[in-house]
Amino acid sequence: MAQDPPAQDLMHYEALAQDALRGVVKAALKRAASPEGLPGSHHFYITFKTDAAGVSGPADLLGKYPDEMTIVLQHQYWDLAPGETFFSVTLQFGGQPKRLSIPYAAVTRFYDPSVQFLLQFEPPPAAPQDVKTLPAAAAEPEAKDDAGEEGPAKIVSLDQFRKK
Repeated sequence: MAQDPPAQDLMHYEALAQDALRGVVKAALKRAASPEGLPGSHHFYITFKTDAAGVSGPADLLGKYPDEMTIVLQHQYWDLAPGETFFSVTLQFGGQPKRLSIPYAAVTRFYDPSVQFLLQFEPPPAAPQDVKTLPAAAAEPEAKDDAGEEGPAKIVSLDQFRKK
């Protein structure tokens, strides 16, 4: 008697579970962003892929951590803004305030050491490097002009329309 091949997971349960657990991260950050802030001794270590799509921050800071970075939200963080798909926060690095925006999908680890709570996530794919390194002319989309001719897209500066 032949054995049936294992069923294929067409529901992608692992990805659904990862998304649901990222919802825990989002809910914790929303609570930390409330006027009461972090309750008790709670604080977060959040590790994320700096090369993931949508991560933004100062180039000098992200350049120091080309793969992964861990931030701590405990006593000194400002303007924590948890959104639906990403969160933003201002932290001090070398005495200078720097703003980071991090998609929840870029988070690989969330840890609250006060209660030994840890979530680990599959790392997201890196943002395509070829898009970042294309010469400007190659990156311009093709567009049709008024006569229907194809050519490089035209960029119009709005400075000429501003009042001086």
